[in-house]
Amino acid sequence: MTIQSVEWKNDAIVILDQQQLPNEIIYEHLTTIEHVWESITYLKVRGAPAIGIVAAFGLALWARSKQSNHLELFLDEFEKQRDYLASSRPTAVNLFWAIDRIVKKVKRAQSVAEAKDLAVAEALAIQKEDVQTCRRIGENGLSLLKDGNTVMTICNAGAIATAKYGTALAPFYLAKEKGLTLKAFACETRPVLQGSRLTAWELQQLGVDVTLITDSMAAHTLKTKEINAVIVGADRIAANGDTANKIGTYGLALLAKAHDIPFYVAAPFSTIDLNTLTGDDIPIEERAAEEITHLQGKAIAPAATKVFNPAFDVTPSELITGIITEYGVVRGDYQTELTRLYSNEIETLQV
Repeated sequence: MTIQSVEWKNDAIVILDQQQLPNEIIYEHLTTIEHVWESITYLKVRGAPAIGIVAAFGLALWARSKQSNHLELFLDEFEKQRDYLASSRPTAVNLFWAIDRIVKKVKRAQSVAEAKDLAVAEALAIQKEDVQTCRRIGENGLSLLKDGNTVMTICNAGAIATAKYGTALAPFYLAKEKGLTLKAFACETRPVLQGSRLTAWELQQLGVDVTLITDSMAAHTLKTKEINAVIVGADRIAANGDTANKIGTYGLALLAKAHDIPFYVAAPFSTIDLNTLTGDDIPIEERAAEEITHLQGKAIAPAATKVFNPAFDVTPSELITGIITEYGVVRGDYQTELTRLYSNEIETLQV
């Protein structure tokens, strides 16, 4: 099964509106950069790699629509549009990685026409590379598991959060290809319910045996259901290995440690941010109170209730058994190993 969450088509962006799942499968056409900003901010597009891909296409979309023959003015406005998209969500570093990559490529242009072509070509390259990246993450993740294993996850780090395959869910796709069986327990992931609305739906489409639990059932489930590993995605990984992911991930890591169950983070190289030294330096997005006080538009808490609604938390590196990347599984001294990984990647790019 292939789920196409983002597509560049006829100078427009087609996205799977994830706010409508699982009840409706609706694809929306984004025709302006404002539409792109809104789709990211309001979670029609979510998942760090997918956010980066859509933002890259957003810059290409703006470039295609801009009528200008003055390269310097075009590039100046292009960078302002980059900053505009960067304001959509602060935590997922893939967003900044992707739009900065587009800006860097476009600055090489000798004309506005070339700049427009470069923007589109680079955005398409980012999407294409993500497919292969996620596949390799899936292969590396599957190497840690055995036929018949059961994995717990939180939020959604599947195909709809990337170009294809996903990160934390990628081993399930690779297992299907190889004729292996993996089972899943999906935490519902309050308050926006990405686990119940998205992960349970996606794994069912794939034909995976998935069991949905509320977040508060994780401890009991880890204790009683023979969970072999916990695998989660990531929105930003600091230089020391501290990892920001959907709220509830930190608690799940503590529970996995208490029950002696391996806890893995699955993420592409682009999610590693060596400029962010520790998890304390990662900006944590706080979202609207209504996500907690209301459900499907109906109040479930008294009016004027005070709310704290961080969208992410940070799991300290010492709770992480390994970080599954496209280049292998990073373990041990994350500060040293992630820096080495970065150095190796830079050397490869320079060859």
